[in-house]
Formats: sequence, C-alpha cells, structure tokens
Amino acid sequence: MNSQEKIKRAIIIVMDSLGIGAMPDADRFNDAGVNTLLHIHRDSGGLKVPNLRALGMGKLVDLGAGGKELEGCYGRLSEASPNKDTTTGHWELAGLVMKKAFPTYPDGFPQELIKEYEKRIGTGTLGNYARSGTEILKELGEEHYNTGFPIVYTSADSVFQIAAHEEVFGLDRLYEICRIAREMLVGDHPVARVIARPFRGKPGSFERNNAGRKDYSVQPPSDTLLDILKKSGMFVAGVGKIGDIFGHRGLTEEIKAPDNMGNVDLTVKCIREHAEDMGLIFTNLVDFDMVYGHRRDTQGYAGAIEEFDSRLPEIMGSMAPEDVLIITADHGCDPTHSAHTDHTREYVPLLVYGKALKKGVDLGTRQSFADCGQTVSDMLLGEQRLSNGNSFKKDIL
Repeated sequence: MNSQEKIKRAIIIVMDSLGIGAMPDADRFNDAGVNTLLHIHRDSGGLKVPNLRALGMGKLVDLGAGGKELEGCYGRLSEASPNKDTTTGHWELAGLVMKKAFPTYPDGFPQELIKEYEKRIGTGTLGNYARSGTEILKELGEEHYNTGFPIVYTSADSVFQIAAHEEVFGLDRLYEICRIAREMLVGDHPVARVIARPFRGKPGSFERNNAGRKDYSVQPPSDTLLDILKKSGMFVAGVGKIGDIFGHRGLTEEIKAPDNMGNVDLTVKCIREHAEDMGLIFTNLVDFDMVYGHRRDTQGYAGAIEEFDSRLPEIMGSMAPEDVLIITADHGCDPTHSAHTDHTREYVPLLVYGKALKKGVDLGTRQSFADCGQTVSDMLLGEQRLSNGNSFKKDIL
C-alpha cells in the first residue's frame, strides 16, 4: 500500500458459530473433539466454497486439494474469555475480554426470581428449565396456548428466553415482558441475554417466528471498538443482531433483515451507501447458528455456507481500495456433536481481504478474538486504542 494511502473502512462479517476446531480447554466445556466446519465438510459430502478457500479457509481446515490462488490473509483466533456464547464472543471481537463467565442456570432460575418476575408482569409462567427452543414448544406450547402463561426457559448459555404465541399473547406484550426481565437480571443475576422467542400456529403444528426474535443484551461494562469509533466521529453500522448484542450502544445505524441473505444484501447496500465515509460495518449472520447449528441440521448448515460463499464476489466487488474485509465467527456450534446441542468451545477463522493488502499471509493462532478489534482500531485511528488484543496491521499492509 502506498504510504500516502490509509484504510478508511472495515467490514467485519461474523459467520455465527462457524468454529474451526476445539480449543485446548474444550474438554472443560464438554466439547472435546469438536470442529464445526470440518465436520460439516465431511458429513455433507464436501463443501463447495471456492471464494472462502481463496481467502484462506482451506489453510485452516482441510477442505481437500485444489482451489484458486490465495487472495486473502488467514489465521485463527483463540477466545481469551472463559465462555462460548454470542455476547462474550462479539464483545471480545470488539476488544472487551471478560474475566468471568456470565452465570448459567442448568437447573432453572431461582424460584424467588421467578416469583418476583411473575409479580412484575402480572401473570404466571411455565417451564423454568433448560431445553432447546423446538422441544420446549412440544412440551409446553399447548399449555401456553390454553392459559396464556409465557414460557420461560434457558440453555447451556447465559440466557433467559421467553416464548409466547404472537397472536394469543401478542408480540408487543412479549417484548414488554422481555424488557422487564432485562431490568431485573442485573446484580446477582447478570444474565447475558434476554431473548424474545415468538411462535405461531395451532397446537400440534407450532413453529418459531425467527424474524420476530429480539435479544436484550446486558450492557458492555466498558467501551468497545464500536464506542471508540463512534466517539471519534466515524459511522458505525450494525447489521443483523449486532445492535441487540451491544445493548444498542456505539452505533450510528442499525439495520436488520430476517435471514442471512437479507443481511448480506444490507451489508452490500451499506458498503455502497457509505462509500465516502470512514468507519465500520459490523454484520452478524445468525442463521448458521440459530437455524442450523442448534437444530443439528448439517446439510442445511452446509448449504448456508455455500450460499454465503456465492455472495462473496459481490461483497468484495463492492469494496473500495481503502476497505478491509474481515470474516470470522463468535464461537462454534458443531451439529455433529453428540454431547449436547449448545455452542462449542472452538477456535474461529480469521480471514482478511483488501484490494490494497498483502495476499497469502499466515497470521497464525492469535491469543484473543480482541486482535480483530485492535487491528481495526489501529487501521482506522492509526493507533491501538483498545485495552486488549494485539494488532496485525503491520503483517497485512
């Protein structure tokens, strides 16, 4: 890159849950032997992802021989925070490393908490145990349909999930009782996310309305990359559920579509609309995790990866010479893992592309997701402004 030129924009795309192999401490999380991408490649009959391979994905996971000449730089990120959830993963990508994991409730939430919650929302509740989103509807959906009592449940993650029928209970009311839960879940119970899980249909044929899902995240305890860039006068656009994850903080713009391809469309639109602006576009593609990983749909996950791969030429073609694209993930969710249906403790990919960047650089195994945010800070602000992470700017420019 010419010394007079500088990076003006960063585009971070999170392929939600696309882990690339168990971290050394994975056994502590009941995740020994996991590898989301490798096992999807193996069990789907072989992924056709020429564009991800050209960015270096085939250097991180054995996707077989062949492929185009490398166009990107590649490495893998280790999670320094002691967790494997969405909030922690995204916060660490933006420079915030958590020293302590968010609390989880494998046996359900304390009864005194549930009683206080019922008092505040003016109705009883159902459930209060750990279960997958589809199973909880099979078990309690009809009772909710008949009583109108919202269903409270959790998982291996730090989540307080509330399922309710969007017609019987109402979407607005569901969102309101989620906000009440968010206000309560602080102090002794700082649950990472409250999640609204609307569903529709009749007994025996309930289906989740994923487009109506809303996440209410706990506020980051200190400034992240998003806050720093916004305070520096740059635009910071959150695409998908980024706004929810960061408590709607540090953003100048929030846009969301109901599925992966809709959020890719919005990402491309944002790149074009902000062609003259300096800042960050931060995109989450949640379908990999929510629709396929947790549902153990290996073939569907494979198809979603290939569909995203087919859109990469459009994304890359819309970029200016001063842009940098970073493709990564926030944790794993190996659909072949037999121990559970939750997230998995994995390394995540680090793929970096820019028309003015070096090609084929091996960035190695980074010690924290925060290296991603620190590098963006270094490129856009000319200095490392985050309290965590090591910039790899000099390796790629």
